[in-house]
Amino acid sequence: MEMHQFELNSLNGQPINFSKYQGKILVIVNVASKCGFTPQYKDLEDLYAKYKNHGVEVLGFPCNQFGKQEPGSHQEIQEFCELNYGVSFQMFEKIDVNGKNASPLYEFLKKEARGIFGSESIKWNFTKFLVDRSGKVIKRFGSNDSVKKIENEITKIL
Repeated sequence: MEMHQFELNSLNGQPINFSKYQGKILVIVNVASKCGFTPQYKDLEDLYAKYKNHGVEVLGFPCNQFGKQEPGSHQEIQEFCELNYGVSFQMFEKIDVNGKNASPLYEFLKKEARGIFGSESIKWNFTKFLVDRSGKVIKRFGSNDSVKKIENEITKIL
C-alpha cells in the first residue's frame, strides 16, 4: 500500500481519495478537542494558511483513544474546530490510531516513521507525520513538538 491509495471519510461523511493529494506535502495529525495540546489547532491552521498555495495540506484525524479527549460527534467536532480555531484544513471522521481497529492509514504511517526507541504505537494526541510530495513519510513529530519545528522541515522540501 502507498500513501495515495487510501480513502477515508471527511467529517461530513464524504469519501476522500488520497490520490487528490499526489504532488502535495502533507501534515497528518491525530487531534482531540479536550486535550492540553488542543491549542495546536491554531498553529496548524496558521501553517496551512501560510503554505496551502505552495502545495501543503494539513489533514486532521480526530481520535478518542487518549484519555477519551475526543468524545464528540462528527458535527460537534467540526463546530468546535471552526468556532474555536477557525480550522479550514481537511478534517476526517473519528478513527483509532492504535489497536486492532486502527485505521490502515495509521498502520502505514506508523510503519514508515517509527517513534522514539523504534516504537510504532502513537503515544498521545497531536502526533504529527510529515509526508513529501511523492507520498514518502519523512518524519514523525510527537505531541510536544511545535508546529514551528514542522514548518522548518517543510521549508527544506518546498
